[in-house]
Amino acid sequence: MLAPFENNLPKPETFDAEALAAGIIRWVEFETPSDRPDLIELLLDHVVESFAGLPITVERIPGRNGCGGQLVLHYAPAGAVGAPALLMGHIDTVWDAGTLEKRPVRYEGDRIYGPGIFDMKAGSFLATEALRRIAAAGIVPPRPITVYLNGDEEIGSITSRAKIEELAAAAAFVLVPEPSFEAPGTLITARKGWGRFRLTARGVSAHAGGNLFDGRSAILEIARHIVEIEALNETETAATFNVGTVNGGTRANVVPDFAAIDVDMRANDMETAERHIAAMLARTAKGKDITLEVEGGLNRPPFQRSGAVVKLYEATCELGRELGLELGETTRGGVSDGNFAAALGKPVLDGLGCNGAGAHALHEHILFSTIAPRAALFHAMLTSAAFNERALG
Repeated sequence: MLAPFENNLPKPETFDAEALAAGIIRWVEFETPSDRPDLIELLLDHVVESFAGLPITVERIPGRNGCGGQLVLHYAPAGAVGAPALLMGHIDTVWDAGTLEKRPVRYEGDRIYGPGIFDMKAGSFLATEALRRIAAAGIVPPRPITVYLNGDEEIGSITSRAKIEELAAAAAFVLVPEPSFEAPGTLITARKGWGRFRLTARGVSAHAGGNLFDGRSAILEIARHIVEIEALNETETAATFNVGTVNGGTRANVVPDFAAIDVDMRANDMETAERHIAAMLARTAKGKDITLEVEGGLNRPPFQRSGAVVKLYEATCELGRELGLELGETTRGGVSDGNFAAALGKPVLDGLGCNGAGAHALHEHILFSTIAPRAALFHAMLTSAAFNERALG
């Protein structure tokens, strides 16, 4: 017999949405493009300062190889037992320093616009603030809580993957405050895996008028591969492909001896991903006297809707109803650091950030009306023993 939910779980209306919005905006005001680790450090400094005097263990991981740093916050008071609940968010954005001067934060009705606010400073702030408030209030959660902030997610979590997998392997479940899509309350229970490839063809240059047939066109070679790769979208049901960049050649009157493309692949499951990775890496030149080099592979494994994910999602929906929230689920083709945790077999729930739209776009915004509901949900998921029993028992 499952224990009933606690009757003192704070409802969304008890959270000061204006104060939470101010905290989100303060994070947005720290511009943190992925290629500026110095600026990322300033936001991490701000976060650490906000936990001053609280019983939190702080681990700073310096940035390296031009990538931003990482921060681990851990709360394990006496009485909190077992593997921790892990909340993972990133603080780097796709927006260059100086963007705020051109596009300052602004309100328009229920919308708050700002670079990086939707993807994903709003969600990362709310997750971090949930921990800060729990620790400040001296609340003893049913299990320890770890918050992890990543500084290189937008460029593939190049230097952070090992730490992500270390923390996820030790966690009871993983919550990812990436932005929420579709109707307010929607959560993400699956994501495609992501692979990237670069195909480079090298041929023989020649004068296009006087010696055309002495040349070997690298662009023609690459074009043949483009057609084949894009045609996979017409037959493959568990993967998609996009040739995103093409470059090559020098002048119209020169047979091009160089051409290259970048290819994006999304796959629903590992079998599909591995099959297409092998096929992509096995590609060879089609033309005479042409060489073809293929580089790349899987950046993030698929995040599949496992039984453990379903159990965590259903427990969250039940908790949501206790808070007066109607929750739903969706799947996404875009990836997150949750993909790494899900591939380890962990229960993962993603899309716990605010609703809005415009990730990586000029109209990027969140909905103010979704701030308090998400704050209430985070607090309850981290403090309710009844939820933990349903999610993992």
